[in-house]
Amino acid sequence: MKLDLSENEIQRYSRHILLPEVGGIGQAALKNASVLVVGAGGLGAPAALYLAAAGVGRIGLVDDDVVELSNLQRQVLHTTPSVGQKKVESAHERLTALNPEIVVETWDARLDGQSAQDLVSRYDLVCDGCDNFATRYAVNAACVRAGKVLVSAAVQRFEGQLATFSPERGGGCYNCLYPATDGEASGLSCGEAGVLGAVTGVMGTLQATQALKEILGIGESDVGQLLMWDALRMKFTTMALSADPACPVCGGGRQHG
Repeated sequence: MKLDLSENEIQRYSRHILLPEVGGIGQAALKNASVLVVGAGGLGAPAALYLAAAGVGRIGLVDDDVVELSNLQRQVLHTTPSVGQKKVESAHERLTALNPEIVVETWDARLDGQSAQDLVSRYDLVCDGCDNFATRYAVNAACVRAGKVLVSAAVQRFEGQLATFSPERGGGCYNCLYPATDGEASGLSCGEAGVLGAVTGVMGTLQATQALKEILGIGESDVGQLLMWDALRMKFTTMALSADPACPVCGGGRQHG
């Protein structure tokens, strides 16, 4: 691992470096790390902003959508002049303006099984905040195959969920938590159910925090736990996740070949 930080980087990340848990070695670890962020929407926007601000050296961003006016209530990567622009283009401009020291790679695509596998294998860790179950299952399966940690977040209305998956370290995978009986689960999107914009900001920021903890190797592991937040009651609840021994993705029911 390269430990060299430029004078600009030392100044930029000085508040990190002051932390004994991070220091110069930890900041260098962030500089040498790579994270794939799936979705440049309500969750991916704050997650990507804080990963970029923290100095994660290479950030990949995947989204196939364009910025709409209704996005701006929560998707803080984008601004009013971005309406009509590809989200990955708008995100690239914002992230590189925030931190020109990092590399931002963008993918104007919706991931399926093969494309998810190809992209996931290029990064150290994955943050998934996409808005459809088909992509979530594809990303989860790719992370299991590649042995990558998956930090998954979801929101609806006034509630959020966050989980960190690594079958090798216990707790199973996303499919253990939400089994796919027909390849895709059912549920309302934000466009159908609505969401308080600030809820996505909190959950996306927690997602970035989990990713930074994983890269730095600090704090208590959150693998095998599900964090749930009810914003109306301002209450956090944590429950243990159990791996499904028969899970077709990470367990004994897995299809090989």
